[in-house]
Amino acid sequence: MSPIVSLTAPAGRLLLTLIFPLSALNKIGAYEGTQGYMEAMGVPGAFLPAVIALELIAPLFVITGFYARSAAFLLASFSLLSALLFHFDFADQIQSIMFMKNVAIAGGLLLVAANGPGALSINPNR
Repeated sequence: MSPIVSLTAPAGRLLLTLIFPLSALNKIGAYEGTQGYMEAMGVPGAFLPAVIALELIAPLFVITGFYARSAAFLLASFSLLSALLFHFDFADQIQSIMFMKNVAIAGGLLLVAANGPGALSINPNR
């Protein structure tokens, strides 16, 4: 296997999931505002700690390849649910783009869930 091929999978896993911990840090920095936005959209603000934990922990599993399939499936489900709950206003171009961004990320994560993490992973269930 060439070095380019062996580095593609871990680079892809990193790039695909980098958005989640950054989003979690933004939620922590604007905790009350995020909680209020969730509640305004009909989602209990009490879920925010679980959302932050998911966005911080699951990407580490995908990036390292450790139980990447399960973590990728959880993040894909989260991305699709977030798209439906928070970005379903297609009259607003920004929300439409955010919806499609979430769907695209979910698609990439479902590929990881289906095909495994690939090269340079520590997944015991390859």
